[in-house]
Amino acid sequence: MKKLTQTLTAIAFFLSGGSILQAQQIPTLENVVYGGLIHTKGSTYVNWLEDGDHYSRSEKNPAGGYDIIAYPAKGGKRETLIPASMLVKPGTQDTLQVRSFSFNTDHSLVLIYTNTRRVWRYDTRGDYWVLNMKSGKLQQLGKTLPESSLMFAKFSPDSRKAAYVSQNNIYVEELSNGHITAVTTDGTDEIINGTFDWVYEEEFNCRDGFRWSPDSKYIAYWQSDSKGTGWFDIINNVDSLYPKINRFPYPKAGTTNSAVKVGYVSVAGGATTWIQIPGDPRNNYIMRMDFIPESNELFIQQMNRQQNTNKVWIATIGNPQPENIFTDTDAAWLETNDNVIWLKNNTWFTWESERNGWRHLYRVSRDGKKTEPITKGNFDYIEQVGMDIKKGIVYFIASPDNFTQRYLYSANLFGNGEVKRLSPANESGQHRYNISPNGRWAVDSFSNAATPPVIDMVSLPNHKSVRMIEDNAQAKAEYQALGLKPKEFVKVRSGELELDAWMIKPANFDASKKYPVIIDVYGEPANATVQDVWSGGDLWHQYLANQGYIVVSIENRGARAPRGREWRKCIYGEVGTFASEDQARGILDLARQYSYIDASRIGITGWSGGGSQTLNCMFRYPEVFHTGIAIAFVADQRLYDTVYQERYMNTPQNNPDGYRKGSPISYASGLKGNLLLIHGTGDDNVHYQNCERLVNELIRYGKIFSQLSYPMRTHSIHEGEGTTYHLRKSMADYFLKNLPAGGR
Repeated sequence: MKKLTQTLTAIAFFLSGGSILQAQQIPTLENVVYGGLIHTKGSTYVNWLEDGDHYSRSEKNPAGGYDIIAYPAKGGKRETLIPASMLVKPGTQDTLQVRSFSFNTDHSLVLIYTNTRRVWRYDTRGDYWVLNMKSGKLQQLGKTLPESSLMFAKFSPDSRKAAYVSQNNIYVEELSNGHITAVTTDGTDEIINGTFDWVYEEEFNCRDGFRWSPDSKYIAYWQSDSKGTGWFDIINNVDSLYPKINRFPYPKAGTTNSAVKVGYVSVAGGATTWIQIPGDPRNNYIMRMDFIPESNELFIQQMNRQQNTNKVWIATIGNPQPENIFTDTDAAWLETNDNVIWLKNNTWFTWESERNGWRHLYRVSRDGKKTEPITKGNFDYIEQVGMDIKKGIVYFIASPDNFTQRYLYSANLFGNGEVKRLSPANESGQHRYNISPNGRWAVDSFSNAATPPVIDMVSLPNHKSVRMIEDNAQAKAEYQALGLKPKEFVKVRSGELELDAWMIKPANFDASKKYPVIIDVYGEPANATVQDVWSGGDLWHQYLANQGYIVVSIENRGARAPRGREWRKCIYGEVGTFASEDQARGILDLARQYSYIDASRIGITGWSGGGSQTLNCMFRYPEVFHTGIAIAFVADQRLYDTVYQERYMNTPQNNPDGYRKGSPISYASGLKGNLLLIHGTGDDNVHYQNCERLVNELIRYGKIFSQLSYPMRTHSIHEGEGTTYHLRKSMADYFLKNLPAGGR
């Protein structure tokens, strides 16, 4: 019977013009969730060694252990730096499971991070061990402290000590004898030393909160006082007979922030000297702080609460009164300045700014009186990826002619602003780089929407290939064998504005028919969706397309695209309003351009900020959007955190109308189509509270909707066996039920 069924199936596919091979290659939902169709290899990540000419990585040996191996960038003989046999815990047969490792300056000591645990959203605490490369001695740091409680351990510059955080206090340990000194003792659940609260970690990317002085005599650190900050409770109803409460400080828009300050303390212990930076510590942010190289001076960035003014301070060990040497401002908001590099014996530093309407790199004199461009032109300097100090070259990513792509450029640090493209002209898509500390080598990963990453070691500044690391030829063949419709990049209009977009068609697409559309939206300032880069073959989108939909994404105003300051910041004070307008106008324009798009069958879905845009589109433009799935969404912007929401919206007190207009909950009465709400009850980022409040509003207006809650899943809704499959199956089934699929 089985053989007969197979024969009849084959005949059916033959008569329909298809083939058994094609049918087997179309991704299933199981393929999407569990993989198995496309096997990509390699990564741009390598652990560059201090000399800049070698890198290391962990590799499995024949015995099943993991050795740490060094490779020369140019190619040649591999060298075993640390055999697995050196990582056996003293007195046991247990080998350390290395999460990460780092060397001291002369490679005589290795710091090994293992046995990790999660703090907030990242695995930032665990155990640390020190391996002496000469003696082979392996010793654990902080042995008297609780297991897996150490955070951000690092060697002192002179390699005699290590410092780390445990339970919100900072400790210094003598490597020679294991003697531990607590350099702070006031750490509690509310007083946080050497690390950060939830909002600093999430929105400023702050985790490691202390710095060694170059002379190894002092530690400078952040302290956060969360007293007075609102605490959010997440109720866990699934792991015990009675509910458990997970409580953490979370300042919502317009409410009280933690008071944050920076100071320094002797490694021998004693009182902390606090830097006397003017301004209310609860209404200003200290996002960055570090020692100026080879000095006892601290370089500190302080942002006001509106995040439109960044004051740069220099403070000296021994003098708590800092000097404000430079101030940057913007009518909307500023981004944190990362990768500040000091030049010419600390007489200049680099600075990124949008002061001329485009994002560019500048050099600023130490006294702040001179600001000169390192890069010029009507394009955005996207990010710095490396520097060759000796040759005076900075390497950065830009894409002046195509906002969906990314290429490597260079400029002279003391030149006239001219830039030079280094990425090959025949490689259209996106390049990602990991450049060596000396700027001589780079791991270059090239991909586009239809090409898996080709990973190459190149020499700089000529961008000459010296060694292919991974060509992913197998993955490319696997992708091509699927016979899918590739992602097509197109242009759409929102009024007079041209927007980038892409669409994916079903494998059996017939241009004479009209197809329904599913829009995948994000639309917030934190990211962009229309990117010509490999995304695993876009199998989830391909799966939806092959159910009989055209899948589309449109890049609205305000998204993080390299299109200039005005593009990104025109949405200031109105997050959500322009985005939903552009999505509605854009999809209608796409339907006008392409006759095979059925404007009477338009669906939309998004996650996080994309969930918010889904709701705004469904509520504000019900005549355009007929079915929506909103996941982990912000329903009321007042419920999200201070740093992110106020950056783009000011405070609710100063911009009440903007918060009202940008929040989907304000328009819940406008729902006419089919709506599915999905949220994790354990979401510490966008709280389940958003879902509950919106549900109340929809009920008040008599609106019928569907809802799916995932118990104790976080913002990514991935925890627990079967969760991802269940979520994706629910989404697909909802669209198929409520948004009729297939060409007509």
